[in-house]
Amino acid sequence: MREIQSAEAVCQGHPDKIADQISDAILDELIKKDPYAKTAIETLITTGVIYVSGEISTDSYVDIPNIARNVLIDIGYIKPEYGFDGYTAGVITSINDQSPEISMGIPLGKAGDTSIVVGYATNETKNYMPIACNIANSIVKRIDTLRKEDIVDFFRPDGKAIAVVEYEDGQPKRVDSLTVLVQHEPYVSEKQLKEAIIEEVIKKEVPENLIDDKTKIIINPLGRFIIGGPMADTGLTGRKTIADAYGTAVPSGGSAFSGKDPTKIDRSASYMTRYIAKHIVASGICNKCKIELVYIIGMDYPISIDVKIDNKDIDKENLIKKIEEIFDLSPAGIIENLKLRKPIYKKSSIYGHFGKEDEEFEWEQLNKNILEGLKNV
Repeated sequence: MREIQSAEAVCQGHPDKIADQISDAILDELIKKDPYAKTAIETLITTGVIYVSGEISTDSYVDIPNIARNVLIDIGYIKPEYGFDGYTAGVITSINDQSPEISMGIPLGKAGDTSIVVGYATNETKNYMPIACNIANSIVKRIDTLRKEDIVDFFRPDGKAIAVVEYEDGQPKRVDSLTVLVQHEPYVSEKQLKEAIIEEVIKKEVPENLIDDKTKIIINPLGRFIIGGPMADTGLTGRKTIADAYGTAVPSGGSAFSGKDPTKIDRSASYMTRYIAKHIVASGICNKCKIELVYIIGMDYPISIDVKIDNKDIDKENLIKKIEEIFDLSPAGIIENLKLRKPIYKKSSIYGHFGKEDEEFEWEQLNKNILEGLKNV
């Protein structure tokens, strides 16, 4: 049976992703000073201006305008001709204390929000991610690297990639299409740009065996892409939920991640569901696994747990009992076991929140004892 899965990823300089990075950079700085800081930070970016708003509960102080500008400079928004740069951008802040009804009504360790969270893993790749996600993320990461290391000097910070993968009998067969959009300097020709993207990006990052003579490769379909970033489009925290998760492989829980401290269960439990799904697949009892949890604000445990795997020989109810036995699904347990009170969030906000192998992302680390326990389902 033929199936299609797609995934989108964006470069560091995409307006929405800039907003995510600023929100998480502020969160990181707060957590460095106060690991128990509570935040819900939203960033909006438009031509020449950064708006930072939301709720923060902490006695610590951080220089929000300086953090925001440093994010822009680190990304590469350092030239006036981009129409937006870290040296001249204005920063407007509107930060309030957390609602007293919420802060007083939620006991320590209880869920800080009401949400549905979804986690997924598949053994079609070494990092247990859908291959379309890996391809799209590796393309934009490569573009950013080439630009920031000045290997290709005509790339600008904005960009996007979409990978569409065709499956046959549940396994990836071929790349049906690749679409790559890269902002560029005005002097470069379309031919030069396409050659650079094909030779330095696609051929380096996309498995050769998945590309055939029917694969559609589309590069900057409108031709020129000189004006980009916040000069061309408004950016907002949390608008790249599918790019941040698993593409179209599974439904999204619907919540954004960036700017939220780990007591926000829609973020922390999304990491936990990925952790669970990855262990279930890595244990060898199935090829694909989707976990779905439902949390209610103020409660200390999900009111609903569901798991879907592609092995009919495994009893679903027994597997759920094993999940409850092995994994602490309480908000406090998730924070402790995944070590979430650390400044790891800005780094998590680019190239997807899942599939990275960095040691600080505990939700991607496999535990041998857990793997052995799951084999006995």
